[in-house]
Amino acid sequence: MNSIGSVAVIGLGYIGLPTAAILATNGIRVVGVDINRSTVEAVNRGEVPFAEPDLSVYVTGAVGQGNLSASTETPESRAYIVAVPTPFKLDKSPDLSYIDAAARGIAPKLKGGELIILESTSPPGATQHLGEYLVELRPDLSLTGDNGRARLHLAHCPERVLPGRVMIELVTNDRIVGGITSEAALLAKELYEVFCQGEIHITDAATAEMAKLVENSYRDVNIAFANELSMICDQLDLNVWELIRLANHHPRVEILRPGPGVGGHCIAVDPWFIVDAAPEKSILIRAAREVNDAKPKHVVQKTLDCVKHEKVESITIFGLTFKPDIDDLRESPALEIAYEIARAVHSLPITIVEPHIEALPEQLRGYANLSLMKKYVPAESDLALFLVKHTQFQEMLKDEVQWAETIDACGLFANTTPLKNSRG
Repeated sequence: MNSIGSVAVIGLGYIGLPTAAILATNGIRVVGVDINRSTVEAVNRGEVPFAEPDLSVYVTGAVGQGNLSASTETPESRAYIVAVPTPFKLDKSPDLSYIDAAARGIAPKLKGGELIILESTSPPGATQHLGEYLVELRPDLSLTGDNGRARLHLAHCPERVLPGRVMIELVTNDRIVGGITSEAALLAKELYEVFCQGEIHITDAATAEMAKLVENSYRDVNIAFANELSMICDQLDLNVWELIRLANHHPRVEILRPGPGVGGHCIAVDPWFIVDAAPEKSILIRAAREVNDAKPKHVVQKTLDCVKHEKVESITIFGLTFKPDIDDLRESPALEIAYEIARAVHSLPITIVEPHIEALPEQLRGYANLSLMKKYVPAESDLALFLVKHTQFQEMLKDEVQWAETIDACGLFANTTPLKNSRG
């Protein structure tokens, strides 16, 4: 690691902070950079501004050892890891503005010879774009070392971790490292070998970018099949959970479970980067995205039909996060569903049970009929709508709590005897 030295991690979110902490825990001097001053202050106190198992232990230890600090200003460093958001625009094309902003912070600090790794999930060509933008900002530097100009080393290393298991999977999962040059790839590999126990696979930058998009698009397509089945079963009055359980007894069939939609920053976003890169060829990938994007609307309509036909006068919604047992609301279909229901039936009292957040998110705060509970207390409620399969909710079922009507959009009852009043 002597050839790398210090590392600056740009972006202290769900990927940047764990990466910074695990590097620092392994003896690397790391400065984390974030535009959010409260995040910077929290990290410098040894605190974590979001929930992720075991992360606080790493952050507290690394800060205490003096290997991790945070700043709103980009420092000089021998290596930079860019872990900033890469959302899509209204037309579903990639928004690289956060990457460009990171480049503007890095450029004045460069002297030549630095390793710059783009870890943000990105469309093919984003690493090359970052490199060219840096050279545009610093024409005294080069990506090739031509005309005697000092060289920059650009690489892409996409994260491949699961929220809730980030600190485990950062260490154990294989990594893909793609360099604009072979030297850049080898330098990036050397850095990740500090903590990565999995195999590190070397390729070019564009292939590494595409690999991450393909991984998430594969999952999106398979989830879309399950979600489409659930909507077909609703129309045919069949129990989708029983159907999938039976079909999966075939030795070469493994259908995933349907849900209320697809959330998070990866699966709900990444396929659109492929569609944008090759729109005429991405027929299946686009269709899967459209199916999964439509699923929340289907759940909303099913709920409103139940309210209308079953004379529902109160609703309890279970879960707002995009997956179980985390506090992450990014692209959450459950949050979208809760918002649309609140907007449609604002005269009914609606209780939201979400154990992993402290307050209702901004888009739900304007509804006086909404209330938030961190733990469900049995009460009179005509309709229970299950959107997230939190462990707490699974434990609650052992008490055989009943509601007049139940809509299970997340498979909470999939392994139990279906309730007579339960809708899949």
